[in-house]
Amino acid sequence: MSIRTDNLTWKIGRKTILDDVSFEAKPGQMLGLLGPNGSGKTSLLRLLAGLKKPHSGSVTLEGWDIKSIGRRAMAQRVAFVEQHAATNSNLKVIDVVKLGRFPHRSMFSGWSKADDDAVSEALDRAGMSEKRDDRWQSLSGGEKQRAHIARALAQSPKELILDEPTNHLDIQHQISLMRLVSSLPVTSIIALHDLNHAAMFCDRLIVMQRGKIVASGAPEEILTQDLLRDVFSVDARVETSPHHARPHIHYLR
Repeated sequence: MSIRTDNLTWKIGRKTILDDVSFEAKPGQMLGLLGPNGSGKTSLLRLLAGLKKPHSGSVTLEGWDIKSIGRRAMAQRVAFVEQHAATNSNLKVIDVVKLGRFPHRSMFSGWSKADDDAVSEALDRAGMSEKRDDRWQSLSGGEKQRAHIARALAQSPKELILDEPTNHLDIQHQISLMRLVSSLPVTSIIALHDLNHAAMFCDRLIVMQRGKIVASGAPEEILTQDLLRDVFSVDARVETSPHHARPHIHYLR
């Protein structure tokens, strides 16, 4: 067991945003979170990262309620790449990635070889080693997203949470980024809009609608024509190949 939620409910005022949400993300797997806008995906991710507190229910890491885990310890364990992550100053890429080491350093500790090694490995995994000395404002959108992921990896997390990281990227960078995340040796939970990317890269999927989980399981089990019509209001044909179990969605006019 890695991350688990039990009967999670979260509200804004009297409006229920998440309603009795329960699921488990298994260690080392990539869990995709799908749903129309307003279904509660971003709110759920922020609860998983400990940035919001549930009104009822719980989020646990390895059986420990995250309410009992300090912010520093949480940041050493879980990394969160937000949908609109931004870096305002024109830092070098390596300086942006170094920010990920802060949870592992005390007020009085100096920069260590372990910090250097973690940053170098994160840059390498994210394919940003050759850009380490480039200025932030010179990067493309895809490179900025990879730098944010490198900063998250520099935290040395066991769980990586990403909120629609492929938004506003061209198709080449979308595929490249999804391949990167799926190859990482961590438990990842990723909110996505592209259903084919979810089917192609995720081990399991959760589909949300109006704050509730309406389907969960392997992509080939839950991505059906009925679900696409009922949840996403689209007419589509779902195909699988005898040589490849992953479904592919063809949208109909």
